[in-house]
Amino acid sequence: MRNSQIEAAWKGIAECRKCGIRDLVLFADLTEPDFKLVHLPIDELQFQPGSSLYEAGDEGRAVFTIRSGLVKLVQYLPDGTQRIVRLLRPGAVAGLEVLVGSAYEHAAIILQEVAACRIPREVVERLNHATPRLHRQLMQRWHQSVRQADEWLTELSTGSARQRLARLLLQLCADHPDRPVRVFSREDLGAMLGITMETASRTVAEFKRSGLVAEKGPNLVLCNLPALRKAALAE
Repeated sequence: MRNSQIEAAWKGIAECRKCGIRDLVLFADLTEPDFKLVHLPIDELQFQPGSSLYEAGDEGRAVFTIRSGLVKLVQYLPDGTQRIVRLLRPGAVAGLEVLVGSAYEHAAIILQEVAACRIPREVVERLNHATPRLHRQLMQRWHQSVRQADEWLTELSTGSARQRLARLLLQLCADHPDRPVRVFSREDLGAMLGITMETASRTVAEFKRSGLVAEKGPNLVLCNLPALRKAALAE
């Protein structure tokens, strides 16, 4: 591999060396010499809301690390309805299942404008076999994905609609509790929480009336964390 290609992989298209969330992403522990193993480009791409990283059943050719924005993983049910099974935020990896030879298991749909790095499957496989640093990162990512799936199932699929919405808002506020968060469409809320759109709409309205959230703009709310924590636990 030519030196110019190595340099491009390290600090070119995706600027791996200067990544602002380097400590969070899949390549956090890699060093510049590790990138001598990279023979395919790592591309940084921008996605607009409503577009997709991939669709369920597509052949898995790459994994994606989320640098900014928000992605929903959607599972389509036999009756035509959908469930949102997880949200991916900065630092998350989408499409890990392709590393074991699977097609993509979900549709990865953009909720908020996303910057993502597309990493060819062959790059990850080569580095995984050559350096224990990436292997550790992969094992951590698998564990993180399983834990998040368990938390999603436990927190957002059980209890009343009020409890589920409170828990979702607490998750969304976790990284920046003093900043407003964007409330999703009622359809997305229903698909995340396993409730009807009508119930989602009523519950959001009730949260505003009760002061659990304060509206700061269209679909933008500031969370009252103590009140939400109480609502998340109340029977």
